[in-house]
Amino acid sequence: MRVSIEIPAWVLTEQTKLPTHLTSTEAQMEAVIHFSRLNFQNQTGGPFAAGVFEKETGKLIAIGVNRVVPEHVSSAHAEIVALSLAQQSLETFDLGGPGMPHHRLVVNGRPCAMCFGSLPWSGIRSLVIGASGEQIETITGFDEGPIHPRWQDELQSRGIDVIEDVLADQACDMFREFAASGAKVYNGRSGSDD
Repeated sequence: MRVSIEIPAWVLTEQTKLPTHLTSTEAQMEAVIHFSRLNFQNQTGGPFAAGVFEKETGKLIAIGVNRVVPEHVSSAHAEIVALSLAQQSLETFDLGGPGMPHHRLVVNGRPCAMCFGSLPWSGIRSLVIGASGEQIETITGFDEGPIHPRWQDELQSRGIDVIEDVLADQACDMFREFAASGAKVYNGRSGSDD
């Protein structure tokens, strides 16, 4: 048996339109928000995207989009997809390994409980976030799950810098577009007690 997650063709086409290096944090976030919007507009997944970049140079390593519903895989969140693509591309499970440049994960919204857990394991050295978890939940109805109340400190203690609220208004506008579209909001068991 094998688990695989197919990346929509439009992602690869759009990625070729980007420069090889996006040197500002804002430019990286703009790209991620663009991909998150296209993902739900193309009906290829939820309104989430993530990018892995070299922290110092801005070199784009991978862009991932949410593929939960079309792939029938609850772990196919944008962060997991982007980190997996980057690790396979660089042929390493540790994006912070010896001799490697530091890598950053840029996400249009704060990682959920599952994705939060993947961050220390991935080896990234920096996390850049658009919208907060509370904003995502309020606007869309997604359940982002419980994370440590001092999650920023937990990441910092593991050598992962956290930069929040980068283009948060633009990220929230995209989430509002998603909410207005009537697209599926999926949550495990949909809040059922059964």
